[in-house]
Amino acid sequence: MPAAQPSAIVIFGASGDLARRKIIPALYELTREKLLSDKSIVVAFSRSDLSDDAFRDECHDAITNFARTKPIDPAVWNAIAGRIFYVRGDYASGDDYARLSRKLAELDSQFGTLGNRLYYLSTPPNTFAPIIEHLGNLAAKMPAAGFQRIVIEKPFGRDLASARQLNQLLHGYFDEEQIFRIDHYLGKETVQNLLVLRFANSIFEPMWNYKYIDHVQITVSETLGVGNRGGYYDRSGATRDMVQNHIFQLLALIAMEPPISLDAASIRDEKVKVYKSIRPVPPARAASLTVRGQYGAGELAGQKTLGYRKEKDVAPDSKTETFVAMKLFIDNWRWSGMPFYLRTGKFLPEKLSEITVRFHHPPNTLFQKDSDQPIYPNDLLIRVQPEEGISWRLNGKVPGGQMNIKPVALDFLYRTTFNVEPPEAYERLITDALTGEQTLFIRADEAEAAWAVIDPIEQGWAASGTAPLEYAPGQWGPEKAQTLIESDGRRWMHCGDGQPEPILACSL
Repeated sequence: MPAAQPSAIVIFGASGDLARRKIIPALYELTREKLLSDKSIVVAFSRSDLSDDAFRDECHDAITNFARTKPIDPAVWNAIAGRIFYVRGDYASGDDYARLSRKLAELDSQFGTLGNRLYYLSTPPNTFAPIIEHLGNLAAKMPAAGFQRIVIEKPFGRDLASARQLNQLLHGYFDEEQIFRIDHYLGKETVQNLLVLRFANSIFEPMWNYKYIDHVQITVSETLGVGNRGGYYDRSGATRDMVQNHIFQLLALIAMEPPISLDAASIRDEKVKVYKSIRPVPPARAASLTVRGQYGAGELAGQKTLGYRKEKDVAPDSKTETFVAMKLFIDNWRWSGMPFYLRTGKFLPEKLSEITVRFHHPPNTLFQKDSDQPIYPNDLLIRVQPEEGISWRLNGKVPGGQMNIKPVALDFLYRTTFNVEPPEAYERLITDALTGEQTLFIRADEAEAAWAVIDPIEQGWAASGTAPLEYAPGQWGPEKAQTLIESDGRRWMHCGDGQPEPILACSL
């Protein structure tokens, strides 16, 4: 990756959990790999009352605990520590932004950052508007020589109307080329490798369509509950929190047509076409094409819960879903009539993010008389986390005189193939934002097109007035989630009984 220009990286919400766990460690790793200019500075802007030294101590603790490479390298830390500064301020106070502007101008002269600014909004959504307005006013007063870019964390709106409103606000102060809507899934190596897998291997393209593929499953599961995020999560739910962004990004990369080139505009054009091709789910059909769940009381991996409605800051009569499964269709030539099954949830048996591309079942007439084992369909498993890699599931003959057939795997893991740990997603995404590369970020019309799919589903749930179905921690959601796919003669790649089983043991 190219080294970035000298820049001032201004982190709003720098004392928050995301900055501590992801952003600060990523900046340390970029310094270690010499991808961050030695003239770049980090300026934290937050409401906590901290001095420069106190915030540097917090950064050191964050890097020690969460950096990808351990132990912390004193030389690298010393190289970045002297370029970390803290400005206390309120997100709605014009006077505080004026102090921030003066501090940045002072640091420009001291370090030679050339007026370049990367503003990173690691704050709750209700603070986006005042921050954007104040930053827009500051940017208008900056010299034309330096770049002004703004990075916005999810959630980007909570529905189509709010996403449009936020886009209008942003475009009132910044051009689209200056706006970086971040989804950290797009920074993961396996997600980026989807383009290479599909378009740099001629074996897949002829059969990457409904004629050869039976269906696609996308699962993003977590083993933890909402923890201390109950206040945010109860206003969001699994669909807004995970489906509209993370899962839809995976769906778009799996389903998109080949772009005319690898530039940001071409790739994002094709992703938008996918969202616009998704068959609308009318509110009246939301109940038949989706399943909502909410975890009840129980225990998983040592973590006990009294149930979602008993979590901190959650309404006692909450109808917010902590699990959702849905069946969608993409109405275009490539995917005509072929289902995509999506699911995500909390307190599920495994923490994983994976895509399963299941091919049509091979004819059994040749082997059914001689083999005492079923002939499984072929699966292409794309694992995003925890172990990034790809597995191609084939059928092979077991050694011996009998015609026994068993599924076997051709595996590719980043860690063992390249003998390196893949970089954290935030390392790649921050570098891209600093260099102005927008391919792995979400464009305005892309965000709106995704919400246009979700809104009718949410409206259908609201109109029904029904509560999500309860499931116990450690189960793959409510039983109806199994029926959603089993009624089509298929099964989830991870079974619904809560027991960890070999993936192919759950196949039909």
